[in-house]
Amino acid sequence: MQELNSAARLLPRDCRECPRACGADRAAGKRGACGADGRLLVSRAALHFWEEPPISGEDGSGTIFFAHCPLGCVYCQNYGIAHGEVGREITVDRLAAIMGELEAAGALNINCVTPTHYAPQIRAAVGLARATGMRLPVLWNTSGYETVAAVEANAGCVDAYLTDFKYADGDMARRYSSAADYPEVALAALEAMVRAVGPCAYDEYRGQERLIGGVVVRHLMLPGALENSKAVVRLLHERFGDAVRLSLMNQYTPVLAREAEAGSARAASALAACPELGNTVPDEEYEALLDFADELGVSDYFWQEGGAAEESFIPAFDFTGL
Repeated sequence: MQELNSAARLLPRDCRECPRACGADRAAGKRGACGADGRLLVSRAALHFWEEPPISGEDGSGTIFFAHCPLGCVYCQNYGIAHGEVGREITVDRLAAIMGELEAAGALNINCVTPTHYAPQIRAAVGLARATGMRLPVLWNTSGYETVAAVEANAGCVDAYLTDFKYADGDMARRYSSAADYPEVALAALEAMVRAVGPCAYDEYRGQERLIGGVVVRHLMLPGALENSKAVVRLLHERFGDAVRLSLMNQYTPVLAREAEAGSARAASALAACPELGNTVPDEEYEALLDFADELGVSDYFWQEGGAAEESFIPAFDFTGL
């Protein structure tokens, strides 16, 4: 089997992999709006136990964290990898081998985290892994800031989507993620995901319920943004009903405050512009969101109990598994 020594061979000369459509010649090593160039950079590949129950189960999700990000939220919990500060270059062949190693370690799935800007390389790696016997379902774990074309290109590779829907408010999306078009872009992408993989489907794998198809939509509550969260839940319920499964999350961790206290000028500047991001989400606001979902008739969704906003839920990006 021919080794793909250069991940850049698979990249476009005029990059349109994400909605930023920056046009960077990443095949020639130019850096795109996401921060990525021609290299394939990964920060961690290991079993992960903190996803939704049918994704992590008891044995863990085979999670691969990719460096850089097309969205770049100011409050990102994984800032170091999202901005490429922590990433190791690997080949496509090595990525395929990692997928096989995660399966051998007992993973329930292959969970590609922030994969959008490396989509051509990841699809190639999945093909190689499957050709050598890997049989796990592949999950696309994304911010939701995807193009319809990118989702359609994943056909035959991606079995299920674990996607965010962060904002129904374009002004909030602009303020926190420099993406005022996020609501409409994410909605169009979500519609494409549902068309591509259908409703959620499960099997029983080693005695555990496992997600093998469909779309789980995560919404992370942000401090002081209850109305945005309600608008997201209403939009998704009215548009998709039971065609997607919601995951309402209260685990926002104010890492900006810790980083600012440690002397980060970047974090201090972000907090000065958005001081609310230095707080956690009050329990009563999260309970109000869950009550709102119940009142709308959202019948089956994931929710979190107290204590989710802990930095212990953020894994160590120390190149484990690479």
